[in-house]
Order: sequence, then C-alpha cells, then structure tokens
Amino acid sequence: MRIISAIYQGLNLHDKHTTNYRKHNWEKELNMQLTNDWFNMWKIHIASISSWIWREFSWKNLQNLNFLKSYQPRNAEVKHLRILLIGPVGVGKSSFIDSVDSVLQDRITGRAPTDAVTGSSSFTKNCMYENEGFYSFMFNDLMGFERPAESGVHVEDIKLALKGHVKEGYKFKPEEPLTEGDFYNPNPTLSDRVHVLASVVPAESLSIMNIEVVEKLREVRLAASEMGIPQLAIFTRIDEACPESKFLKEQVEKCSSLLGIPPNCMFLVKNYHSEITTSNAINALILFALRAMVSVGEDFLNDLQEKS
Repeated sequence: MRIISAIYQGLNLHDKHTTNYRKHNWEKELNMQLTNDWFNMWKIHIASISSWIWREFSWKNLQNLNFLKSYQPRNAEVKHLRILLIGPVGVGKSSFIDSVDSVLQDRITGRAPTDAVTGSSSFTKNCMYENEGFYSFMFNDLMGFERPAESGVHVEDIKLALKGHVKEGYKFKPEEPLTEGDFYNPNPTLSDRVHVLASVVPAESLSIMNIEVVEKLREVRLAASEMGIPQLAIFTRIDEACPESKFLKEQVEKCSSLLGIPPNCMFLVKNYHSEITTSNAINALILFALRAMVSVGEDFLNDLQEKS
C-alpha cells in the first residue's frame, strides 16, 4: 500500500487540472495494475526510489501532456517538429508511434503500420492529432536496419532524409540509394529536414544486436552530429528484460558506449502491445521520453534561428 500511495501522489491526481480529463477511479486502477502478473515486479521497481536511485524520474503525466498540447515551434519556418526513428527491424519503432498516439488519445490506437518481420519499407509521416487539431510534432518511420550490410534501409538514404531530400512515400531499395527523381526533394526547407534523431533499441537483446546493425546506427548518428541534429535513444521492451534496475542501467551504459549517445539522452519505455486500455505507468514513461524529444528539437530550431 505504501508503494501504491507513492505512485498515487506522484501522478499528481489531485491536481486542480485533473477535472479537464476523463475521470477515473485512480486508486482502484492502480491496485488492479499492480496485481497484473508480468507487470507487477517491473512497476514496483519503477516506484521504488532505492532501486532507481541512479536515475530520477518524473511522474507528472498531466504537466507533460499539457506541455505537448500547447507546444508550438518558435521558429516561424517550421509548423511541425520532425522526429525520425531508426533502429533494427522489429524493434518497435512503429509500435512506439502507436503507443504515443494511444497516450495522446487516451485509448489504444493502431494507425502506424507494424510488421515485426520486415518493417515498413516506405518513408512514412505520422502526425499526432487531437480533437482541436494536430499536435506540433510528427514522426517519420522507415524500414529497419538488417544484416548483412547490404540488407535493410540504405544508410545513404537516411542521410538524405536527415537533410530533407526524401519525399514521403518513397519506397526504400536496399540494393541502391535514392537518386534524383520523383521522390527526391532537391530544395528542402527547414520544415522538410529532421529536427530530432531517435535510435530505437531493444533493452532485452542489446547484447546480441548484430555489429553490422550497430555500425549503421553509429554512422547515421555521426552524420546527424555533423548537421547539429540532436539525438536520443529509446529502449523498448523493458518489460521483457530483467526487472532489476542494475541490469537496465548496465544496458544504458553499454548502449552509450556502442552508439556514443550520453546516458542522460536515453529513455526506457514499454510500448502498448496486448493491452486494451491505457495505463498511467506506461503513459508516464512515454510522455517523459516524448517531452525530452520535443524539448531538444525546439532547442535545435532555436539555435538555427539565432544563427540565421
């Protein structure tokens, strides 16, 4: 009960703004969540300060959601902040987009195409929307990295996408990169460019991720660095990894060493998969990561504006 009380207080459910959202029997819901067989141990570790002492975490769901609802890029050249997701095939890129949509809609959705075997082969734009209109950020999803090196999305295509040269709907061809033609944008605007690069990696199988895939991820990250594009890492499937926070911390440190992304730019999430309703605990992780993406992207746009 002490843990339930801590989570209950941490979610700020007595906040005066709570009445603006769909009402729930929060304490009953949290008790039901904590009795869920496979999620129980994992969430207790999140709630326990002692086991997550290495990383502070915000449960301010309402504040983070309000931030995302009200966000507008200050740079007048950009209407939507563009976030590009990259990663191995089947790691959960499209599922993450669906999970973000589920959080924002407060219901389970499934708009982004998902295929655990082959992934999406096209350059797909996914806009997040609400009743009043669209959110001011979007995701670009593309086919995943595979082995051998000549399989999966071509690294040169991703570099072109970072610069805004790839038009939506382009079908990636592993055997050859994009050349000038119908899907090549010769004169990209700032709006066409990528403003945040997010590498999606599996927490439970990072240690067996193929070296060729790691090299592709690192090559794209270095190219983004040269363009000044901020980068984050999203750890998916943390519910399938060891629930001990020590293991997750080790995975974060290992990924930082492999990809060169600082540990404080890595975020652990659980995608919605078999659930039929949204969960405050899952929402908290996704909102925390999403707000970080939008914040670093806004910093990037502001820096460009100051230099122009």
